[in-house]
Amino acid sequence: MSDSETIFSPLALTEPLPFLPLAQGDVDYDTASRPQPGLLDRLLEQDGTGVILVRGEKVAVPKGKGALAGRTGASIRLATMPAAYLRDPLTGSADQFEPPCYYLGKADQQAWLALDLDLACTNQAVQDPLRDLAQAADQRFDWLGLREYAPHGRPRQVGLATCAVALSVWHGRQAFCPHCGAPVHPCQAGWAQICQGDESGDQHTLFPRIEPAVIMAVVDGRDRLLLQHNQKWPSGFRSVTAGFVEAGENLEHAVRRETLEEVGLNLGEMRYLGSQPWPFPASLMVAFRARSLNTDIRVDGQETDEADWFTREEFSAALASGRLRIPQAASVARHMIEQWYGSEL
Repeated sequence: MSDSETIFSPLALTEPLPFLPLAQGDVDYDTASRPQPGLLDRLLEQDGTGVILVRGEKVAVPKGKGALAGRTGASIRLATMPAAYLRDPLTGSADQFEPPCYYLGKADQQAWLALDLDLACTNQAVQDPLRDLAQAADQRFDWLGLREYAPHGRPRQVGLATCAVALSVWHGRQAFCPHCGAPVHPCQAGWAQICQGDESGDQHTLFPRIEPAVIMAVVDGRDRLLLQHNQKWPSGFRSVTAGFVEAGENLEHAVRRETLEEVGLNLGEMRYLGSQPWPFPASLMVAFRARSLNTDIRVDGQETDEADWFTREEFSAALASGRLRIPQAASVARHMIEQWYGSEL
């Protein structure tokens, strides 16, 4: 019997991943309210509205809590403040100026906003009190990247942070209309941009673009897991196969194409495992487990330079010795590897 043959399929008992760190939020996005004129001002005046702070890929946590990131079992909450604290700095600005906030939605009847300090500091319409607040926040809080924060946060707060980071990164990267090159300004409570129009007066409403990517745990007939090394990664770091979906391509085709391109393996059956947003800067990771029909690995030598099959015993020994490093806890890849392994690592 060859390595690719088996009586019992290694995918037979595969179940969807029960937990993905960035896909646990339970907030009602309240999308119908976003286009309402003056929504952000009203929410700032509303008792009970909560605000989190975001700066690009980082969110604010209470001072001293940042040191807990990476510690097993550590719990870290977001730094939050009542909207009343921000009313004066955020209201009464220039005409047609929308506060540098994003309406994240409602949870248990409480509205949540994210104050984007990067946007606040770059917008010419922002008043000095808000600039002063942004500078003070840099000193008063610790700032963690979403990758570091997510494994330690409660699901609802991780969901809020994920949306806030995704919007902050988008606004930070797109200051001009991709259609005509005119400047853009946030609208719809931060979930869209309005283009100021070209010489013809043509305007566009722009929305965040999401880039779907597939990620797959490839196993052979003996249930060995394929782990590969990208040339850009540090020595010893391995992960599962992944790649972006191309134009006109469905997810299943992308899984097969990327695996064949990177490691020369043809795939048979596959199972969907789950998905989660990955706003670095704008991806949606869609996870699969797939069985390879052959075991002869042929790396492309351009993106992937090493790849090997691992039994659970080989994997455990390599991890314990330090010869092998794997993705961090916030990633889909880590949970896919742990599912295959049979326990947390």
